[in-house]
Amino acid sequence: MNTEENPSRMAAEEQLIQPNAEHRYEVHRSDLPLSCPMPGMSLWNSHPKVYLPVEKTGEAKCPYCGANFALVGD
Repeated sequence: MNTEENPSRMAAEEQLIQPNAEHRYEVHRSDLPLSCPMPGMSLWNSHPKVYLPVEKTGEAKCPYCGANFALVGD
């Protein structure tokens, strides 16, 4: 079944963040511990979860997909 046949599935997929869609994500301390993919990202075509130490330098890069994360003030 594709999303054209199921409008509710299509709506749900549109609400998920597509992993690596931006390649740069701003995160807050409330997002820690930071993992990629983040909660809310579509996982079906992504990679294994990896935790990133963004709090050490304020920036982190995912070794799997290359997404960059920047820690911003709350």
